[in-house]
Amino acid sequence: MSLWQGRVDADEGPRARRWHQCVQPFAAGVEPGVALLGFACDEGVRRNQGRIGAAAGPRVLRQALANLAWHGTRPVYDAGDVACPGDDLEGAQAALAQRVASLMGASQLPLLLGGGHETAWGSFQGLVAARPSARIGILNLDAHFDLRRAARASSGTPFAQMADWQQARGHAFDYLCLGIAEPANSAALFDTAAALGVDWTLDEAIDDARLPALLARVEAFCARVDAVQLSIDLDVLPAAIMPAVSAPAARGVALAHIEAILERVRASGRLALAELVEFNPRYDIDNHGARCAARLLWRLAR
Repeated sequence: MSLWQGRVDADEGPRARRWHQCVQPFAAGVEPGVALLGFACDEGVRRNQGRIGAAAGPRVLRQALANLAWHGTRPVYDAGDVACPGDDLEGAQAALAQRVASLMGASQLPLLLGGGHETAWGSFQGLVAARPSARIGILNLDAHFDLRRAARASSGTPFAQMADWQQARGHAFDYLCLGIAEPANSAALFDTAAALGVDWTLDEAIDDARLPALLARVEAFCARVDAVQLSIDLDVLPAAIMPAVSAPAARGVALAHIEAILERVRASGRLALAELVEFNPRYDIDNHGARCAARLLWRLAR
């Protein structure tokens, strides 16, 4: 909680509050709201041969959120961090799953602060533990499919792990991936996505003219499932506004279009949890990336 510090405009009254004045520590028995949970982990990115540094993401994201104006209508809690000691990614993901399931059991909306995209496998396990009979849809805003097949799990494997888990139980694998950068995904990954029945849209196909049709697809996707796991990999955004990631995007998807998608998911009533991953403050420029990421978190939590 010591990270929640910022400006105080006492002379303007209670409606001039900022996040640092409103976020509360999570405790048993609190009323339903949004629970921020960090995953301070670099191991998945390291295994995926990426640029490490995302383990520091949760701390910096809290600092970026702290001074934003408060427009919330429900409580926001800080539920702390799950860390990854050494290279025990699997243990950290299991701990994350347990924490997510516990928060959902307490009627909270988990909002996860990564960490690399290996966060998604831990949060998915928590979601299925909390909602075992639900049909789960995974909506990933990402330049990459993250459907790699590898001997060890990494930030590049979470959705392949989800596909295997669902198929082993005879469940549908409902995976919608928006913002795919064709030069950043091998032909083999496109083949895997096609074989798994993944629905995707390239980054170059998301523009003002085609946005209404895309939002209708998002709405239809949410309507056919019971619970949506919204996964936001910040490398879906252009490198010019989001330099602070392991793999910056040469093109990316405009922030306004990402925000429009978030609003459509929120309005669906199916959002079960959301995660914002791959923020790497080591490569930020004058806090540009932190401010952009904080705006997305602000929009999800308000």
